[in-house]
Amino acid sequence: MATVGENESFWAQYDWSRAGEEWSEGWGGSHAQWFGVILPRISRFLPAGSILEIAPGHGRWTSFLREHCDRLSIVDLDAACIEACRERFAGDDRIAYHVNDGRSLDMIDDDSVDFAFSFDSLVHADAEVLAQYLRELQRTLTSDGVGFIHHSNAGRYRRYFELANTIPRGRVRERLYGLRLLDRPRWRALDMTAERFRGSCEGAGLQCISQEIVNWTTRRLIDCFSVITRPSSRWARPNRVLENRGFVAEARAVRRRASLYSRDQL
Repeated sequence: MATVGENESFWAQYDWSRAGEEWSEGWGGSHAQWFGVILPRISRFLPAGSILEIAPGHGRWTSFLREHCDRLSIVDLDAACIEACRERFAGDDRIAYHVNDGRSLDMIDDDSVDFAFSFDSLVHADAEVLAQYLRELQRTLTSDGVGFIHHSNAGRYRRYFELANTIPRGRVRERLYGLRLLDRPRWRALDMTAERFRGSCEGAGLQCISQEIVNWTTRRLIDCFSVITRPSSRWARPNRVLENRGFVAEARAVRRRASLYSRDQL
């Protein structure tokens, strides 16, 4: 788990030469991951008049989101990331660029966001940061606005990961025949769980309407995709929780399809 300051320092020094594409390799690239994994999970909320993306990095998902809205606001705590996005999407007047403090959305107007999105970023954010973002989303979402937030569930296995982190890499066999024997937390927040996110959501005056808990490149269900809205929204309903232990297999299937498609284009 990392503090806001540690996140800011880490990403400021990160080698962004591949613009984040390295994190989509397991899915066969960002194009395959977007169309095979992300879009099927959010398509019912798109298109949206106004989209907010939190922590876009160098715009891996911004490039797709901008095609589904009239206005897109992207917010990141790293000024260099925002500048990289500004250069990458120069000429697209749908996009507004903002640097924040890693926890607030002061630059976003009240009741102005139809769809809020964050993927593969806030898994590194601790519980208090997510609670503050949820309070900000309560203010900025429109009456029927929806948020799709990818966050950590590693706190469910906190004791295991705290023990695993005491074992130096190379001291024990971590894989056998390609199978992972020892899971690592992958820099996930160890104080965040799907249940705690749900509680923070309710504390902020929002409602979780679905949570998909997944095994992100691990055997354990360390990540969660939570969908949130206002209790009075047309989307509001009792929360549905799905434990998807086949998410790693889904990633492999998406990668295979992407590989077959690429070969067919040769």
